[in-house]
Amino acid sequence: MTTRSYLDWNATAPMREEAKAAFAAAAALVGNPSSVHAEGRAARALVETARDQVAALVGARSDNVFFTASGTEANMLALTPAIETADEKRPRSRLFISAIEHASVRAGGRFPREAVEELPVDPDGRLDLAALTAAIAKAPRPLVSVMLANNETGIVQPVAEAAAIVHAAGGLIHVDAVQAIGRIACDITALGADLLALSAHKIGGAKGTGALIRARDDIHFSEPLVRGGGQERGLRAGTENVAGIAAFGAAAAAAAAGRDGEAAHMRSLRDRLEVGLSAVTPEATIFGRDTAPRLPNTTLFGLPGIKAETAVIAFDLEDVAVSSGAACSSGKVQPSHVLAAMGVSGPLQRGAVRVSLGWNSTEADVEKFLSAWRKLATALSKGRQGIAA
Repeated sequence: MTTRSYLDWNATAPMREEAKAAFAAAAALVGNPSSVHAEGRAARALVETARDQVAALVGARSDNVFFTASGTEANMLALTPAIETADEKRPRSRLFISAIEHASVRAGGRFPREAVEELPVDPDGRLDLAALTAAIAKAPRPLVSVMLANNETGIVQPVAEAAAIVHAAGGLIHVDAVQAIGRIACDITALGADLLALSAHKIGGAKGTGALIRARDDIHFSEPLVRGGGQERGLRAGTENVAGIAAFGAAAAAAAAGRDGEAAHMRSLRDRLEVGLSAVTPEATIFGRDTAPRLPNTTLFGLPGIKAETAVIAFDLEDVAVSSGAACSSGKVQPSHVLAAMGVSGPLQRGAVRVSLGWNSTEADVEKFLSAWRKLATALSKGRQGIAA
């Protein structure tokens, strides 16, 4: 049987063994975590243990962790005018987002469309802090959303600097840290984030679980996203996904313990992959390479004349799983709004391919990718020569 190389970790990571064990143990329990009998208390204990583990991953207090069904839901919960603090009860007037945000943030959450404004990034793909300063100066009580690391390019954003600017203007900052956790340092206090969104399956937990974390307990949502029961301290109604949450906690603990070693391993493989890619096709552009801080596992590259959809299929036929830089939920490939915001030309936008590594990726995976790329690049070169003839 042919061994495949999975190099699409930014889409989802395989479940860690620790998460699988925690999921199985939780699935064997019968109790509802809201019930007061012994079975219910056993389920509740798993949820609260996971809450402690997820909190520890980002340096937060456990009572400020609220479990959701996904990172997208965590973003939706956070992005609302109805955020109160001890000294500000009035609705937030505007939402400012960077031009490279995930679709769940670009949708604006519960803000009306006319209250949402995109902020530009520089050619290196990082938020323009001068534009942020100018924009929020005109809006009282702004909410700003900036991702910690971009899901396509892996480029890390200047979140701490942005947070200082936002707080000086009396605003709050929400950070989508879905792609960053487990790969780089992600401490809610060091970042200056007021709200932090996470997703379990990006770090080896189960799909269908996420979390919204607040920096302090005076941040209050007067309009919960899901109404009904009093779960998650009244913020998110519905019986908790006990097995998924337990797996999330186990994955968080494993990611925290192994982050530095895993990051070094991924960075070494990524650098080897990029050296090989440039050797095969010197004309290829690797976005953010040597110009901006990036996640240690992510390479987004483009080559003039290549179509991302064709490349992804070609890699798949060679038993290598990669993705388009801008694949949407339907699987169709669209020009990348991230690369467009960076000022990248249309052909490169449509032809960007993302390779993302993980903690158990190997040198053999990198070599398999490079072998497939040589075949694809050779075929592309012959096609150009045929056209020229």
